[in-house]
Amino acid sequence: MKKDAVLTKIKNEKVIALIRADSPDGLLDCAKALAAGGLTSIELTMTTPGAIRMLEKASAEMPDFTFGLGTVLDGETARIGILAGAKFIVTPAFRPEVIEMCHRYSIPIMSGAFTPTEVINTWDAGVDAVKIFPAEFFGPAYIKSIKAPFPQIEVVPTGGVNDKNVGEFLKAGAFATAAGGSLVDAKSFKEKNWAAITAKAKAFADAVLAAK
Repeated sequence: MKKDAVLTKIKNEKVIALIRADSPDGLLDCAKALAAGGLTSIELTMTTPGAIRMLEKASAEMPDFTFGLGTVLDGETARIGILAGAKFIVTPAFRPEVIEMCHRYSIPIMSGAFTPTEVINTWDAGVDAVKIFPAEFFGPAYIKSIKAPFPQIEVVPTGGVNDKNVGEFLKAGAFATAAGGSLVDAKSFKEKNWAAITAKAKAFADAVLAAK
């Protein structure tokens, strides 16, 4: 899948499912549960043990999914993730060497920022979208405020996004959103309650549809 196609898919789906776990066990089943609810753009984080191996396995077994690698802090990790099958890369903060590596491989990069200065500097560095993180402190109103002077900047709020407010984030001008614990909660993941995760994914997908 080429870069433009990946970005279009994320823009259309509007929600990136962010999976953080203490173990890679169950990640594939979790991905299938999310897809059953309508979400197939999934970010595996480097804070999960064995994330690279799981990314490689997931990308090979589920080629129709859009798997990305998150919490990437350096260029080498980005390169390893891309070679393992990551279709997009996400950082929690401004990491120029990660941006450069993604440009080299023509892979979408979403780079973390928060203040207006960070947002514009990150965008000027050539990212495809700015990850507004953490978004829970000021909510959708902050996204609207950021978009007012920077309408050209694509933003992806992360942190505090749930099925009740995802529509408000989108109406405020978000390109897409990313949701972690409110979508894939630790208890359901640990207990392998995939039905609960599918139900939550569907709630997100329905909220996105209602916001369009």
